[in-house]
Amino acid sequence: MRVLLDETQLTQGVHQLADEIDQYYGNSRPLTVIAVMTGSLVLFADLIRRLSMPQRVGVVQASSYRGGTTSGELHVDSQMMIDVTGRDVLLVDDIFDTGKTLDRLRGMMLECGASSIKTAVLLHKQRDHSVELRPDFVAFEIPDEFVVGYGLDYLDMYRNLPYLAILEPAEIEATASEHHL
Repeated sequence: MRVLLDETQLTQGVHQLADEIDQYYGNSRPLTVIAVMTGSLVLFADLIRRLSMPQRVGVVQASSYRGGTTSGELHVDSQMMIDVTGRDVLLVDDIFDTGKTLDRLRGMMLECGASSIKTAVLLHKQRDHSVELRPDFVAFEIPDEFVVGYGLDYLDMYRNLPYLAILEPAEIEATASEHHL
C-alpha cells in the first residue's frame, strides 16, 4: 500500500473544502447536506462539523462497486433519503470516478423537488468520465488508481485507515482471496 494522502493532508483538504462551501452558501441560509453512503461517512462527519450554516443532514445508500475494483450497475436505496422539496441540497460523496453515482442522485433530487443541488467530493479521479456533470467542490485531484482509506474500501476493508492509500495489485488479489472471490 502506498500512502497517497496522509492524515494531515486530508484534514487540510477537508478544511479547505468546508471553507469553499461556506463561502458559496454563507452562514445564514439552511442547507440540506446528504451523504452518499457508505464511502463518504468519514468525510461527511468531518465536513458537517466544519460548516457554519444551519444544516439538515441525511443519507442515501448508493453503490456501484459490488465486490470488485470496477464500477458496475448503480444501486440506490432511495427509501433512506430525507425530504428535499424546496431545499438547497449539498450531495457529499467520497470519490468522483465515472460520475454516474452523483449524476443519477442529482437527477433524483431534482425530481423530488430540490430547489438547488451542488456536489462535494473528497476525490476527483483524473480520467475520462461517462457523464457531463462535474463536482462543484473538490478537495483533491488524484490519479486514476484504486484507493482505500478515510472511508473508501475494497471488499468492505480499509475504511478505517486515517490516510488515503493506493492499493497495489498484489494486495487486491490477497484481499480478494481472503474473501474467496
